[in-house]
Amino acid sequence: MNKENLFILDVRNETDFTDWKIEGENIQHLNVPYFDLIDGVEAIMDKLPKDEQVLVVCAKEGSSVMVAEMINAEGVDAAYLQGGMKSWSEHLEPIKVGDLKDGGEMYQFVRIGKGCLSYMVVSNGEAAVIDSTRMTNVYTDFARDLGVKVTHVFDTHLHADHISGGRIIAEETGAQYWLPPKDADEVTYEYNALEDGNNVTIGHTTINIHPLYTPGHTIGSTSFVIDDTYLLTGDILFIDSIGRPDLAGLAEDWVGDLRETLYKRYKELSDDLIVLPAHFMIMDELNDDGSVGAKLGSLFVQNHGLNIEDEEEFKKMVTENLPPQPNAYQEIRETNMGKISPDEEKQREMEIGPNRCAVR
Repeated sequence: MNKENLFILDVRNETDFTDWKIEGENIQHLNVPYFDLIDGVEAIMDKLPKDEQVLVVCAKEGSSVMVAEMINAEGVDAAYLQGGMKSWSEHLEPIKVGDLKDGGEMYQFVRIGKGCLSYMVVSNGEAAVIDSTRMTNVYTDFARDLGVKVTHVFDTHLHADHISGGRIIAEETGAQYWLPPKDADEVTYEYNALEDGNNVTIGHTTINIHPLYTPGHTIGSTSFVIDDTYLLTGDILFIDSIGRPDLAGLAEDWVGDLRETLYKRYKELSDDLIVLPAHFMIMDELNDDGSVGAKLGSLFVQNHGLNIEDEEEFKKMVTENLPPQPNAYQEIRETNMGKISPDEEKQREMEIGPNRCAVR
């Protein structure tokens, strides 16, 4: 997030590299598959910088350790990414987005390698966690360091691209877990129904977390207006794109809901609301401080997905212009329903790959 120069030698195969890699403003890449380097690195030494460290990256770490050792032996400074792309996928960076009117705070957790965004609302010694990842200790440790107690946990919808840690955080902290009921037909656990009109009190004063029913990405997708300042849009609206409606196989059925949410429901809200989505798609969506967010009014001007006047053209874009579906998305949905309980290593495998929740 500090935009330092970085040279990466990625030794995964070309397909994996093209699909998903570490990105940044001042990052240079060289992709040479590990199997081309087994007998030595002499052939690529003239392609590596001599005056800066080379970071060697692979899927899980092992291959990059060996390649880094060979490069060091040739007199060039090289390091490897501990844990490989799996660890990159799991890193969360907490960023303070702003202060709330009653003295509380809003934090955004940026999962830079996966494009996931989650949130913590803090007020008067209590906290709410929204759209958490499965790396639950990051949130509980952060709350502990702030000296606050997690009392509420929310998912804006049933996620299909990453495994939610919401229920685990709720179990560990005694917090109430909230989920939109229209996304919960097949869940196997108890939850609080997140329905239009609910207000949730955090701390000694009420922070207005107004559920705003906004179907389209899923049938139950719910947005939150927090403190009359922030609009948490889940996977409905992003900074540079809009949510895809096909992850339950119902793109044709839900495209109308998606358009009504984006072009009518959101139009009724204040242009000054700061949109905080659950994902970002490209690095250009990050602000200078590493956060992801923009005023709703600005998005109505700049986001192409909000400026397609013809309904048929809009329908065609979101049903025919879809990226590949997330890796193991059906297994991820079933995990989030409570139907299956993969072990930790399996969960890591299921989540490998880029964010694919958006349509551009």
